[in-house]
Formats: sequence, C-alpha cells, structure tokens
Amino acid sequence: MQGDATRVVVVEPHLSRVRGGEGEGPRRTPEARLDEAVGLALAIDLDVVGQLIVSLSQVKPATYLGTGKVEDIAALVEETGAGLVFVDAPLTPVQQRNLEKAWSAKVIDRTALILEIFGQRARTKEGVLQVELAHLSYQKSRLVRSWTHLERQRGGFGFLGGPGETQIEADRRIIGERILKIERELEQVKRTRALHRASRKKVPYPVVALVGYTNAGKSTLFNRMTRADVRAQDLLFATLDPTLRAVELKGGERIILSDTVGFISDLPTQLVAAFRATLEEVIEADIILHVRDLSHEDAEAQADDVGDVLSDLGIDPEDHVRLIEVWNKIDKLDVEGRARVFNIAERRQGDEHPIPVSALTGEGIDTLLSAIQQRLARERVTLALDLDPVDGEGLSWLYRHAEVLDRRVGENGRLHLVVRVDPDRAENLEHRFGARRTGSSRHRTA
Repeated sequence: MQGDATRVVVVEPHLSRVRGGEGEGPRRTPEARLDEAVGLALAIDLDVVGQLIVSLSQVKPATYLGTGKVEDIAALVEETGAGLVFVDAPLTPVQQRNLEKAWSAKVIDRTALILEIFGQRARTKEGVLQVELAHLSYQKSRLVRSWTHLERQRGGFGFLGGPGETQIEADRRIIGERILKIERELEQVKRTRALHRASRKKVPYPVVALVGYTNAGKSTLFNRMTRADVRAQDLLFATLDPTLRAVELKGGERIILSDTVGFISDLPTQLVAAFRATLEEVIEADIILHVRDLSHEDAEAQADDVGDVLSDLGIDPEDHVRLIEVWNKIDKLDVEGRARVFNIAERRQGDEHPIPVSALTGEGIDTLLSAIQQRLARERVTLALDLDPVDGEGLSWLYRHAEVLDRRVGENGRLHLVVRVDPDRAENLEHRFGARRTGSSRHRTA
C-alpha cells in the first residue's frame, strides 16, 4: 500500500431485526458483507486501517447509527488517523453531513464508493460518459438546503434583478444541463452500437454474453475461451468496459463472446440506468452465461442479486432455454465439495443442467463449448440444397454464412449440402438456392 493512500475505516451496519416474509432471498452474514465492503475499498486503492460490524435494532434518522456507536467510531477514526469513513449502507444527505461533523472526516456510502470505483475503471468514451451521468444523477439527489454556502445571490440586470436564485438552484440547473448533454451524447453512442449489432447480424454470428457477480471469474473464463488477455484480477470490478471476441466452436461455427461489467448487491440504480446501453449486449445476446463462484460462501445470495439485475434489464433469470449456469472455481473446492457440486449438477435435468468449470485450469471448458453449440443448434433451422459444382461463389457464401453439416457429390455431379442457419436467414437460402427445410428448432422469442 502506498504511503499517501487515503486511510479509511469501513463500517458495516447490520440490522439485527430479521425481515420476515416469503420470497426473501438468502441472507448474507454480516461478516461476508464486511469482507465485500473491505474489498470495495481495496478496489479503489484505499488503505483500510479499521473495520467493524455495527449491530442496529433500527436506523436513526439523524445519523443512521446509534449515539454510542457514533462516539466509538469517532474514537477509532481519531486513533487511526483516518480521513475517510465508508459506511456500507445508503445514507441520506442529512445523515452523511451529521456523521462528517461527528467524526471530523469525509463520509461516503455504498453508492458513492461504487461510483468512485467505476469512475477509476472507465476507459472508453462511452464508459466515462456513463459513469459521469451516474455521478451527476447521484449528486443531484444529494443537493439539499443544508449547506452554509446556499445563500441567495443577486441575479438579472438593473431594476429587473430581483433576489436571484439560490446556490442550490444554480447547482441543480448546471447539473441538469450537463445531464442533458451527456444523455444526447450517449444516445449517439447507443445508435452507433445498434449499427454495430446490425452489422454483426448480417454475418451473422450468434452473441454469447457473460454475466455474473463481480469477481465470479468472468474475465478469466473469457480469456480461457478466447485466448485473449483481458484484465483478470482477484479484484472487485476489475472489468468495466465491455469486450467482444470471436470464438470458433467445433465444426467451424463462430460466436461472438461478450464480457461485461460484474453485478453486485445493491447496485446503484443510477449505474443500472446509465450502463443500460452497455448492457444491451446482454439484452440482445442469443445465449447468456451466468458465471457463478461456487467456492464463495454467499454463492446463492450472489445468484439472487444477479437475477435481480437481469430482471431490471427485462431478462427472465429463469429462462433456462436462453441462460446457461456456469459453476466456476471448482478448482477451489475440496474433494467432498466437488462431489457435492457435481451431484447437484447431475440432478438438474434438461436446460436447467449447469456446467461446472474451472476457468483457471480449463476443466469443463470443452463441455461448456459443446453446451453452447447444442443450445445454438436447437434454435437454428436445418435445410438441404443442391448446388452446381461450378458455383464456387455460392459454395463460399454458404461456408461463410451458414454451418455446413454435410456435403456429398450426387450421381449427377451436383453437390448435396445440409446446412444450419438462423431462422432469419432461412428464407434467403430458400429463395437463392432453392433450399428445403428438413426440420427447425424451437425459436426463441425476444
């Protein structure tokens, strides 16, 4: 850790009263939540000099935490020389201001820290714009009539001046204008991305998108499947901007594999909205690989959080025709744990059958690629056609734009081909080559 890194105390509030009710997902332990909070702080190169879990019976409107806990943390902040306190909870502007006064240190909540991480990670113009939009939306919601500089300013000219607008109103107007400007720029980015997707559909290569909780191993899996060198670290939000690469399956069929930003519990709504353009790669994907870290104690709770974000994007997390669960990091399991994971996987039949893999060692990758190929094949149309042997251009076109399953020469010298294509391209082949359908699979509806 660098000597000039900001020293931070991480506070993990834990409401001791369990919220009952059916349908509530798996609850994380406060220790696991604290570990994740510390991981978020480390992801932005903060020097964690203190960490603690604070049990609460109820949230205090003024300070979120009870008076005694506020005093205890003030002593810890002074003792450690921390200049920052990260409270892993949603704080109101009033609570944030009161805690800053009590602790004589800067205070940020979960949303603010995640926004800071995204701000550091963004590399592309689109990513930078999306993060700035999320930041501004967050800042706009924090503007309250509670700051000392919000006195009235004079405005206008001469006798028409009037009292002018308050500083907070000026800040809101400036932020609002910047938000509109960014939204216009992102709309152009969205149109450009849509054109790129339309170009890919003309080829077309099926798109397979990786999703999962942050640090589930998506980028390591992406590198293993594509032989690429995307940043893959044991670090929350190591990947932010989407990356696309071509992957060739057995038989020569190609797919486009897309690595996306990791999800996390309580992902700020500003980020879900701002990154919707990027996440459209997931929305438009033919197949979605939900990568899960089976070695993590909160694997089930993390899966629920990913499902929530997918639902926000309009994707049914229970659509197992389109979604394949990839149980990653089996290399971290002991013999007993591996046996249990494989037994559970085998008991899930049909489309719900998960694929246990180790992106680190490569175990199970061939099985995963075969599962992708089988799933894509089921959604495609099989056609038979005859081709003049001198029609080299037509034969070349078929190999570029369709999956050739069978090729043989008939008694009359003509080529008999059996090909498989997306439903959208089937009609084109029927008109151009006189192709005949030999069977079609179930067609996924958007």
